[in-house]
Amino acid sequence: MSTPSTPDERLRRWRLVLGGAAAEGTGRALSGADAAMDAALAALYDGGEGRDGGADGGRRGGLGGSAPSVARWLGDIRTYFPRSVVQVMQRDAIDRLGLAGLLLEPETLEAAEPDVHLVGTLLSLNEALPETTRETARTVVRKVVADLEARLAPRTRATVTGALDRSARIARPRHRDIDWDRTLRANLRNYLPEHGTVVPERLIGHGRASRAVRKEIVLCVDQSGSMAASVVYAAVFGAVLASLKAVATRLVVFDTAVVDLTEELDDPVDVLFGTRLGGGTDINRALAYCQSRITRPADTVLVLVSDLYEGGIRDEMLKRVAAMQASGVRCVALLALSDEGAPAYDREHAAALAALGVPAFACTPDLFPEVMAAALEKRPLPIPDTV
Repeated sequence: MSTPSTPDERLRRWRLVLGGAAAEGTGRALSGADAAMDAALAALYDGGEGRDGGADGGRRGGLGGSAPSVARWLGDIRTYFPRSVVQVMQRDAIDRLGLAGLLLEPETLEAAEPDVHLVGTLLSLNEALPETTRETARTVVRKVVADLEARLAPRTRATVTGALDRSARIARPRHRDIDWDRTLRANLRNYLPEHGTVVPERLIGHGRASRAVRKEIVLCVDQSGSMAASVVYAAVFGAVLASLKAVATRLVVFDTAVVDLTEELDDPVDVLFGTRLGGGTDINRALAYCQSRITRPADTVLVLVSDLYEGGIRDEMLKRVAAMQASGVRCVALLALSDEGAPAYDREHAAALAALGVPAFACTPDLFPEVMAAALEKRPLPIPDTV
């Protein structure tokens, strides 16, 4: 087999990259798996250029409007490319070739590689899904949700439960409940150098885990079209947090309307199919609803997940956040809850929130448990350096 360092292998790779147009200059012919891989790439990328008026005078691909042909193409790319590349190609197909419409066909959907972005596309098509496709769509969404829960749930439960236990400190702990690290730090002024020891005048300990609800968490999630991946992750985290007996979790999604999906949190798939991606944004209205449901401000964390493009009353939104902060609510603003980094967002609104003590930043799913733990303990948030 040729290695990447040989001239023939380099020529082969350049041929796959350049696509075989008349002026590409490699003169390299492809056969077997290479030819099939090239055809799969051509169907997506050369076909898209041709329809957009590109100058390429060579081959023309395209997936056409046939669901069976798209299903075969989806199967081909899963055969020839790794999963991460397949997911990128599927997203490109949705953007370039109008694949979203063909996802209404069961055979197309069954052949697709399930991922967060595919779920977002299906949710945006939710109201248009025919009955023949709806059950297949739920199966796809359930698989992605199960994968995400398996990856994120254990760490989230452990991190948040630890934060809750630490927040339940008592003044006179029994020996086994003493938090020695915090006790030593609190008593450093009582250090006796002649004895090389600290006299702990004040003990700090953890209270025993209580069955009663100790904290309340409100997830307020923007369901406008640009926030699709964030909605998926928020539904999963909402379900995980709702499974903790010491936390009362509320999930609210909004565009220009507000929908409370708290009653659906036992099944994140039902939560996701209860959303309606797209439409405008009225953050102030959503925050007003959340504020009306908060009963214990000092024990509440409100997480706003939004790109902050406010279509409602900006000044009222900021006044509402300030009022909740003043009442004791810990407010957190996440520009995105996804692996994609910070999206386009309203920088003026982000700066205004920061001035109120609510920094706005993009948060990856892996960082979210630490953000929640810090918010519950009223510590500084672990804001990424890239913000």
